[in-house]
Amino acid sequence: MKQRATKCRQVAVDAYRVKPGRKLKLHKYPTAVKALYRGEADATAQLAAQVQRTSELQDILYASDRHSLLVIFQAMDAAGKDGAIKHVMSGVNPQGCQVSSFKQPSAEELDHDFLWRTALRLPERGRIGIFNRSYYEEVLVVRVHPQFLAAQKLPDGSAGSKQFWEQRLQSIREHEAHLHRSGTVVVKFFLHVSRDEQRRRFLDRIDHPDKNWKFNLGDVEERQYWDEYMNAYEKALSATSTRDSPWYVVPADDKKNTRLIISQVVNETLESLQLAYPKADRKRVAELAAARKLLEE
Repeated sequence: MKQRATKCRQVAVDAYRVKPGRKLKLHKYPTAVKALYRGEADATAQLAAQVQRTSELQDILYASDRHSLLVIFQAMDAAGKDGAIKHVMSGVNPQGCQVSSFKQPSAEELDHDFLWRTALRLPERGRIGIFNRSYYEEVLVVRVHPQFLAAQKLPDGSAGSKQFWEQRLQSIREHEAHLHRSGTVVVKFFLHVSRDEQRRRFLDRIDHPDKNWKFNLGDVEERQYWDEYMNAYEKALSATSTRDSPWYVVPADDKKNTRLIISQVVNETLESLQLAYPKADRKRVAELAAARKLLEE
């Protein structure tokens, strides 16, 4: 008997979208919402259906070769970025997708402007690019720890001032607007995990030997700057969520919910491009007919 395909429960993802031009208050966004699934099996089936749809859309994206998609993930430590990328993109053809992670900049990267190293990893047309952290680190981590600016050897004496951060955010907005005009669609996710849930996940990494490798004492030490990070995120998301390059604040205390929401946003973003396989022109039709004739002979 033929098995019926699982239908994904549609989520009102617009509720998680940061509206352009509005000041963001993260405490108004939930870190947990009612489960979007009925048990483990339903969550798995729903995500599989979403992943299958992503695979279909990626195939058309690759064939049409007109647009690219850049998906940016930012979050506090242990919010689930790696797992979301692994599960949501599990059905994507590796030939059409690339994941880039950005950690502490190298000496070469510090000798360029702050957007340079990420610009080198932008996806080509027809491909999906995923940034696990991104140029936003320069207005998040560096804003919380402004001493890092010293290594950047900036010529302007105003480095670290209010005007300085506003200019960096403006540079990001302009950068993403340029990408959009050039065919690269940018969608950004902030995985919104609670402080209590982060603590529980850190303890889980300590208590389970197969997860010890994930634990970093420095991540725990950064918890003392929680409020400063929330303030930096609020300023960054408020200033850079636009109609064409939106931010989504995704509840991250329940990883299954997180992945279902992200998957739907990715699919809706790709569908909004109204992708289609290239149509054969008259010359191409003649080439195909000639090829068929040769093969049949």
